[in-house]
Amino acid sequence: MATGDTLAIFTPYQNEPPSANYATLDLRNGHPVLDFDGATDEEAVFTGILPRHYGGGGLTIYLHVMFTSATSGNAYWQVGIERMDDGTLDLDADSFAAFQGAAGNPNAASGIMTLVTITFTAGAQMDSLAAGEMFRLKIRRDADGTAGTDDVTTDAELVGIEVKET
Repeated sequence: MATGDTLAIFTPYQNEPPSANYATLDLRNGHPVLDFDGATDEEAVFTGILPRHYGGGGLTIYLHVMFTSATSGNAYWQVGIERMDDGTLDLDADSFAAFQGAAGNPNAASGIMTLVTITFTAGAQMDSLAAGEMFRLKIRRDADGTAGTDDVTTDAELVGIEVKET
C-alpha cells in the first residue's frame, strides 16, 4: 500500500444515523446529500472495514461538502473513529476516539463543493485501528462552535467521504 492510496469511500446513502441529532438525507439537484444544521450540532455515522493492504500509517479523511446558500464564513467539522475489533469491543456502547477537526469555508458560488481535510496520526487518534478491522466514522458539524469557529448559519451538505492512508 502506498501513502495516499484510497482505503474507503462513503456516500450519504451509507449513513447509519444516531438516535438523536442526526444529519438528514436530502437531494440537491438529484444528488444525495446529508444536511447538517447551521445552529445545532448534528452527526452521521458510517461503518467500514480497513483494507488488509493498509500499511499502518495515519489516515486522512476528506469531506466533500457544499452549503445550502452560504458563500462565505467558516464551518467546523469533526471526525471520530471507533475501532470495532473482534473479541474485545462491546457493541452495546459507543467507544469513539477523540474527535479531530478542521474548518471548511463555503465556495463563493453556492453549489460548488469545498474539500475539508482532517488528519489522524497512527495510534490513539484513530482508536488504534488496524488492517482488516471493522470501524465506524462519526462525522459531526460543530454548529454551535464549541470546538472551532462555525459562523455559517445555513445547512451544510455532506456529499461524500474519502479515507486515505497518510
